[in-house]
Amino acid sequence: MTDCLFCKIVAGEIPSTKVFEDEVSYAFRDINPQAPVHVLIVPKEHIASCAELTEANEALVGKIFTNIAKIAKAEGLDKGFRVISNSGDDAGQTVHHLHYHILGGKSMGEGLVP
Repeated sequence: MTDCLFCKIVAGEIPSTKVFEDEVSYAFRDINPQAPVHVLIVPKEHIASCAELTEANEALVGKIFTNIAKIAKAEGLDKGFRVISNSGDDAGQTVHHLHYHILGGKSMGEGLVP
């Protein structure tokens, strides 16, 4: 998708602070961090949100979650971390490209957001 912010970041058209990359995903630091560690991981393939996932995407999502574990370990999040994905406008999704927030580096308690 040519007008998608995250597609442009993955393509290198917009700069980002890369944390991790493999054949299916790209992870970078959030420019407005909500925790000491706030990394976004996106599939390189454009998928608008969790609502668009199908059985055809199962392997992709599984690989992304394996990568989330690798990133959390590399970021030193041994005491825990949170993974959030907003899906749709009412959930607060502002960039309509599937992405997961990896948040950690502080105690966040039981609430859903830090």
